[in-house]
Amino acid sequence: MIGKKIKRLRIEKGLSLNELASLANVSKSYISYIERGIQTSPSPHILSKIAKILDVSLDEIMYPSDDKGNTDIEWVELLNEGIRAGMRKEEFRMYIDFMKYKQMKNR
Repeated sequence: MIGKKIKRLRIEKGLSLNELASLANVSKSYISYIERGIQTSPSPHILSKIAKILDVSLDEIMYPSDDKGNTDIEWVELLNEGIRAGMRKEEFRMYIDFMKYKQMKNR
């Protein structure tokens, strides 16, 4: 999802992959991995470099949007609350896996 957003924004700005990589000082292959969904957890540091070149906020790249392209603030606040409480990505992923298991078991 992050990769698709980056690719869409890059194309809208009329930038090639090479140009974005050069301007953001990030390797072309790494950006390509992000755009193709191979690299699914790029660091906020790298994403902020890319966002700066694409002239968007880091939030616009990182957080889910509704069908109209608006950031769902409730999700952002919930994620921020979890981060402030000390939740790590791995714990959040475990919770998602648990919910999938629970849904599967209730079928």
